[in-house]
Amino acid sequence: MAFPYKKVLLVGATSGIGRALAASLVEHGCFVIAVGRRQDHLDSFVQEHGADKAASFNLDISKLDAIPDFVKNVTSSHPDLDCVFVNSGIQRRSVFSEPESIDINQIQDEMTVNYVSYVALAKEFLPFLMAKGDTPTSLIFTSSNLALVPILRCSNYCASKAALHHWILCLREQLKTTNVKVIEIFPPIVQTELHDPKHQPDMAETVRGKPFGIPVEEFTKETMEKLLAGDDQIAIGLSNIAFNSWEQQRQQAFRRVVEMMRKGGF
Repeated sequence: MAFPYKKVLLVGATSGIGRALAASLVEHGCFVIAVGRRQDHLDSFVQEHGADKAASFNLDISKLDAIPDFVKNVTSSHPDLDCVFVNSGIQRRSVFSEPESIDINQIQDEMTVNYVSYVALAKEFLPFLMAKGDTPTSLIFTSSNLALVPILRCSNYCASKAALHHWILCLREQLKTTNVKVIEIFPPIVQTELHDPKHQPDMAETVRGKPFGIPVEEFTKETMEKLLAGDDQIAIGLSNIAFNSWEQQRQQAFRRVVEMMRKGGF
């Protein structure tokens, strides 16, 4: 079975692509544990799908100290959990030709949410997932096409996603002999609140009269098709341009270095 997971915990399920993917997973027969900061959104998700198909936990992933207790609570309440899907993210403008506009606390927050929290969640969940032995389990991460090709207006966001992508490449290799499959999703720009003027005041809602990014329904449909097919690297839309060309060359170089290091005893 290409996607054997029955109970999926999805961090960042209160809006945007996270909520859309959580709903789609429920439709495909998974029990979904929705995780996010906004309790009203979590409550509405469970109400919409029913307590027999969904549950929720409140977590602000920027609070790294809260993650160990969160994982203990989740795994004790749901010992049959077999898939952890980390999707949370924030994007802020960071243009260093205007150094007076740079807030280092904001830079740090963006890196914490988009990268360090993913590492912290994986570190805490891995002993639980690996202890399942022959039972297939999975870690799914949402990175970005901007992990492969950066843009100028959100340089720190691009850096956080590039860090996440490189870490995922290593993590997949480190876990390849275990029961934990590592999956990475590369969204293009999608029409979600990530790009709303509230969060991105310098961005227009439309480009030449058209909404900015692809519809979330289009993204969700293509992502789910590839998830259910068993793909472990899922590039969507424009992300395929980089992923199917120079990114493949980079990953070939990575695998050669891994093999060379192993032969050298490292």
